[in-house]
Amino acid sequence: MQIGRQELAQQIDQARWEWLLPHQKRDALIWVNGMLELAEVGERLAADDAASVQAWLASHMIAKPSPDQLDEWNRQPERMFAMLVVSPFVLIQETSDSE
Repeated sequence: MQIGRQELAQQIDQARWEWLLPHQKRDALIWVNGMLELAEVGERLAADDAASVQAWLASHMIAKPSPDQLDEWNRQPERMFAMLVVSPFVLIQETSDSE
């Protein structure tokens, strides 16, 4: 059964960086650019929409967190993120109140 965008949107939660560290340690985090809708990315990932995912990867709209991002976030463990679990991944997006 396919999970819809609206259902995924209801599952988006807020998390501090320090709470996301265990997911980073198991290499499960995917950073999502703020110009994308987290629920849409989750829906396309869950649907195995390779074309959309590959296009976002190629344009750097989604990616594994970079070493620079990880360094910055590790210095600010209280930084807040929107997060969405699409097993086995955890999609994260920096929130405006993080700045």
